[in-house]
Amino acid sequence: MLVPLKAEQTAISQLGTPRIASPFMFHHDETVERNILYDPYYQPGQVKEPVCFETSLPSPEIYFDPKKVTAAVVTCGGICPGLNAVIRSIVLRLYHGYGVRRILGIRYGLQGFIAKYGLPFVDLTPDFVSDIHQLGGTVLGSSRGEQPIDEVVDSLERQGVNILFVIGGDGSLRAANKIREEIESRGLKISIIGIPKTIDNDISFISRSFGFETAVDAACEAIKCAHSEANSFPNGVGLVKLMGRHSGFIAAAAALSQRDVNYVLVPEVDFDLEGESGLLADVAKRLKERHHAVIVVAEGAGQKYFTNIDHKTDASGNLTLKDIGVYIRDEIKSHFSNKLDINVKYIDPSYMIRSVPANTNDGLYCATLGQNAVHAAMAGKTGMVVSLWHGVYCNVPIELATSKRKTLSDAGRMWRDVIESTGQPVFVNDPASSKRAASLVALP
Repeated sequence: MLVPLKAEQTAISQLGTPRIASPFMFHHDETVERNILYDPYYQPGQVKEPVCFETSLPSPEIYFDPKKVTAAVVTCGGICPGLNAVIRSIVLRLYHGYGVRRILGIRYGLQGFIAKYGLPFVDLTPDFVSDIHQLGGTVLGSSRGEQPIDEVVDSLERQGVNILFVIGGDGSLRAANKIREEIESRGLKISIIGIPKTIDNDISFISRSFGFETAVDAACEAIKCAHSEANSFPNGVGLVKLMGRHSGFIAAAAALSQRDVNYVLVPEVDFDLEGESGLLADVAKRLKERHHAVIVVAEGAGQKYFTNIDHKTDASGNLTLKDIGVYIRDEIKSHFSNKLDINVKYIDPSYMIRSVPANTNDGLYCATLGQNAVHAAMAGKTGMVVSLWHGVYCNVPIELATSKRKTLSDAGRMWRDVIESTGQPVFVNDPASSKRAASLVALP
């Protein structure tokens, strides 16, 4: 079920009227729709007004004079496949498409703006970015944690920056919106454009975040190894922990892609370990019948089992999670210690998954996101992120993208496909006491 929206919630802010002819040759196509329906089930003639996202297209007239533009690019938060590909796309489109010659790379996230860190800017040129898409991580470096917004804007003013591209996740985009608000309060004309980055695919109103597909590829390799290990020993259990703090998209997509997984545990769906209807009882049944099992668990699943949670947070404000993978591994060993001779192989590829370079499809996606971010910025748009919605690239206000977290619906298509693929039952002993996980934003 899609979240109800009003047309004004999807409107994109504009710094001013574009009056400069675009130097970009292929800038306009009258046959292309300038918007995409938010709700695909809307039918003309319905009483309600259609809500649309503005499509990402180059404009025949732009707001900024390319020869006078200073652009800046910053990467924030955890690393993700495709960061360098996005940086490269932005630089090449600015330089070759619009003729912008001053492009600054900000070192180590928002810290790069703050004087006390003493971090120099990087001149981003086509030569500098020529091969960076082949590397994992980010050539600019990254950091977590808040920085003084007024000092960030002071730095933008001192450097004469007209456009700031922020490549980051939920927290980074919220910071970008605060920067935009400070800019507006000072009456400045600086465009703030976000490129949403989250390996967990949990940013709202974006069908797929970049790096997600690469992460699923890498996760599948871990699952293949777990399946081989489980199959190679009597009563073998392959247990794989994947990334997914609040959303189980990686775990679900990898399980559906590989089809060697027998159990998938995600944050959105409650489960019990012990008891007649618990996971361990079903694993015992499977081992008796098939002599092996493969379990995939997302890192945010099963946090209810940790009663000593200290509620500590990391520099980004995220609650520090307990290690559910190690916990389940130990519980399996303990449960079967006096009942069955089992072989548990535990694999945690989390940091390997997020640090690899983007695969081919993600590389294409990153390149398109980057060039559409540049088109929007040069046209004077601000306070927005570039998105993919129903297969169409579009522009979404930052406030809307960060309004709610996207989660896997336990009544949606993807989770239903997981259940069909694994054949796993509901691991809850008392269904009446289990709160059903409500999806914040359903998959399109």
